[in-house]
Amino acid sequence: MSILVGSQTQAVVQGITGNEGRFHTKQMLDYGTKIVAGVTPGKGGQSVEGVPVFDTVSEAVSASGADASIVFVPPRFAADAVMEAAEAGVGLVVCLTEGIPAHDMIVARRYVDLLGVRLIGPNTPGVISPGRCKLGVMAGYIHREGPVGIVSRSGTLTYEVVHQLSAVGIGQSTCVGIGGDQIIGLSFPEILALFEDDGETEGIILIGEIGGSAEEEAAALIAERIAKPVVAFIAGQTAPPGRRMGHAGAIITGSAGTAGAKIAALREAGAAVADSPARIGALMAERLSA
Repeated sequence: MSILVGSQTQAVVQGITGNEGRFHTKQMLDYGTKIVAGVTPGKGGQSVEGVPVFDTVSEAVSASGADASIVFVPPRFAADAVMEAAEAGVGLVVCLTEGIPAHDMIVARRYVDLLGVRLIGPNTPGVISPGRCKLGVMAGYIHREGPVGIVSRSGTLTYEVVHQLSAVGIGQSTCVGIGGDQIIGLSFPEILALFEDDGETEGIILIGEIGGSAEEEAAALIAERIAKPVVAFIAGQTAPPGRRMGHAGAIITGSAGTAGAKIAALREAGAAVADSPARIGALMAERLSA
């Protein structure tokens, strides 16, 4: 069944005529994703990889019936692109753009929430349901269909964990990169709830990092309503307080957002927390066989 995207998902690519949009449109099409339209203002009437290009998302949705959008738009215009997609009536927007001003994303996040549209990202590798649909930039060939859902703030660690799982014969139901910025769309608790309700997901891997309170909020939900086994890892355990480590959201303030606090909360909630990223796949294999 998977979550968020599947074999029936029909997507529009915003920024399809740019270098990244064009390249990844081909990759997604080659994977089997249904890319039914593209959007670049002023480029309507063209085509990319056989995909028709429109001037607006509204035109693209009306002509194609797209129900999802993936955004490859420069930071200056990306928040507007997200809101345009939401206004056009798609149910899911995946925004890969990095470096969007936080103020812009506050406005965009409020807008998509008001319209009831699900947003993944920004600053995300995207979402993939192996063998069914890829809306993102991840290497599709490392994934395989299976029972483990992955939700992560780190694209690189997601790829490592997928490799570990595939190496021991465990596939994935859906992998979701929630994004590394301070203002993002769907959060850990929201994705965890979707995995809990998904009939094909038997175990969940959560990859967090220092900064913010998302992992503690996830721990509260795990304790309250997640019955499936959860394996977690928190990156940035050696980061000094007050130092930003890569992602805009990965900053510790005082005692809030530390790796130790997150690990303690997750363990108290019943999750198995790996001490090393190299142990994540093995821990999930153990939990699934228990």
